[in-house]
Parts: sequence; structure tokens; C-alpha cells
Amino acid sequence: MNDTAPQTAGGKVLWHFTMSLDGFVAGPNHEMDLMTGVSFRPGLVEEYVETTGAVLGGRDGWDHAAGDSRPYGGAWDGPIFVLTHHPEDATPADGVTFLNCGPAEAVRIGLAAAGGMNLEVFSPTIGRQLLEQGLIDEIDLHIAPILLGAGIRLYDNSGREPIHLHRVGEGDPTSAVNVRYRPAATAKTGAMR
Repeated sequence: MNDTAPQTAGGKVLWHFTMSLDGFVAGPNHEMDLMTGVSFRPGLVEEYVETTGAVLGGRDGWDHAAGDSRPYGGAWDGPIFVLTHHPEDATPADGVTFLNCGPAEAVRIGLAAAGGMNLEVFSPTIGRQLLEQGLIDEIDLHIAPILLGAGIRLYDNSGREPIHLHRVGEGDPTSAVNVRYRPAATAKTGAMR
């Protein structure tokens, strides 16, 4: 399977997640251990560190998972914006601004702070709202070889019309992406069915 082209900094609004094969971006309590033991292609994290100008996240993710940690294991340093209805009771952290506004206004603020680089959206809820408002430029997913079975979904449609996407890169933009995995127990023994 071909990997996507390296990420570029073009002032994009980038909805970015590592996701389980069954569509979860975090565990039921926003646990991020789905990424434990997952390997990414060499240089991938550095691409995001170099092309990200600002990050936009939600309060639930901040309170449960992020706290005062920095994206990409602390390798990235820049402005983080956390969208919340209650900024007054948020725990302050260096480089973090708590916003109480609509998602579109949060994008405007984040893009201005990104200085021509990308604004990464690290929230399923905010990402869904921005997608429905036509404010997401790209969705960048890394599918982890794990089935979580429960957790926080990347996108919850709630009875709305499907949103069709075009794959970025060469070839037919409507073609499916094919992935093939084998359960780890079977992969270790080499057994075939």
C-alpha cells in the first residue's frame, strides 16, 4: 500500500488523528494508548512538527488526555487553542489559550496564529462541526492495527447525509483504500487459514 505524500505547510485546516481500524481515535475515557507499540513511517512525526503552526482541540480531550502535555511527545512547540464553553474553570498551561466562541471563529484565530502553517484539529467533535461547515481542508488519518471496540469515534453521523471524500494523491480520488491485517496471534505463528 502506498503511503501519502509528505505533509506540507500551506495554511490548511488539517483534521489529524491516529485511528483504530474500527474508527476510534481514543478509548472510552479519552485514553490514547491505542498508539502504544504502533510504528509510523520514518520522518512522519517530524513532518507534522515542521508543518504545524497551531493546534485546535476540545475541552474533553484537554481535560482527560492532554493536560499540559505537548503534541508529538513535546517535539512541537506552538500555540494551542482549546475550545470550551467554560474557560473560567480550565487549568491554565503555558502556550494554551481557552476559547469560548464558535468553531469557525476558533479556526480564524488558529489560522492567524499558525502564521501560514497548518492548523491541526485534534478533536472529533470540533472536526465534525468544521467538516459540516466546509472548513476542513484535509483529513489525515493513520490507521493503527488495533480493534478497540469502544471509545471516541472519529466521526459520528447521527442520521445526517453521508459526506463523500476525495482521496488525496494520484489516481482515482474516489477509489477505496485497501488494508489487510491479520490478528497478532495468527501473525506470530505464521498460521494461515
